[in-house]
Amino acid sequence: MAALTLATDDTGGPEIFASLQGEGPSAGMPVAFIRTSRCNLACVWCDTPYTWHFEGDDRSHRDGTTFARKDNQVTLSPQQAAAQIAALRQNRLVITGGEPLLQAGALAEMLEHLPHISVEIETNGTVKPPARIDIRVDQYNVSPKLAHSGNAGELALIPERIDEFAADPRAYFKFVIGTPDDVDEVIALRRKFRLAPDRVFLMAEGTDSNTLRNRQKWLSVLCLEHGFRLSDRLHIHLYGDTRAT
Repeated sequence: MAALTLATDDTGGPEIFASLQGEGPSAGMPVAFIRTSRCNLACVWCDTPYTWHFEGDDRSHRDGTTFARKDNQVTLSPQQAAAQIAALRQNRLVITGGEPLLQAGALAEMLEHLPHISVEIETNGTVKPPARIDIRVDQYNVSPKLAHSGNAGELALIPERIDEFAADPRAYFKFVIGTPDDVDEVIALRRKFRLAPDRVFLMAEGTDSNTLRNRQKWLSVLCLEHGFRLSDRLHIHLYGDTRAT
C-alpha cells in the first residue's frame, strides 16, 4: 500500500481542511481540501512553494526561499487521509498540490474509502490520470503554465495531455495571468487546442487583495472581449496568503 506524501499546515500536521473553494467554476462552494506535496514543475510565482522548493532544489522561485523537507512533508496512509477528510463532513473534496496526479495511485486508494464524495482535482495538465482515479473524478481544474511561469514549454505544455483534457467535458482550464501579454498566449492555446471559451478562466496572479483587484480591472475587460470567464481568488481576500485556507 503506497503512502500519501502531503504538505503540512502551520502545526506540522497534514494540510487537510474545510474551506470555501476560492477559484474556478466551483468558487464559493464549501469543500474539503487535501494538499499533496511534490511537483514536476517550478513556477516562479508559485504560492505554495513549500510543496516543492525544498533545500537543495536549484529551480527558481522569485523570493528565493527554500523549505526543510522534513518540516513541510508528512505521510499518511490512504485510509488515514480518507478518515480525516470524512471527519470534515463535506460533500465535495478538492485535491490540490503540488501536482496531485504524481500520486494518483495512492489518491485513488484514498477515494475508494470515500465513495459518496464529489471530487475535484487541480492539476497542471502534464500528467495523464490513470483509469483507477479518473473514474472517481467529477471535475478537473486544469491550469497549464504559460511562459511567464518560468517553466520550459516542452515540460509545461504537452500537446497530447492538453488535447485529452480539452476533449473531457469534466475539465475546465484556468490560466494564471500577470500581464496582458499572457492573455495573447491563452488565445493562441485556445485556437490550437479548440478550447471552449466558456470553459476557460483567467485568474490574476497575486497573493494580496490589492494586487488582485488592480489586475482584475484590465483582465475583466479582456475577458469580455474574448469570451473568457474571470476567476477571483476568494481565499486571499478572506484569509490572506496562508496555509490551510
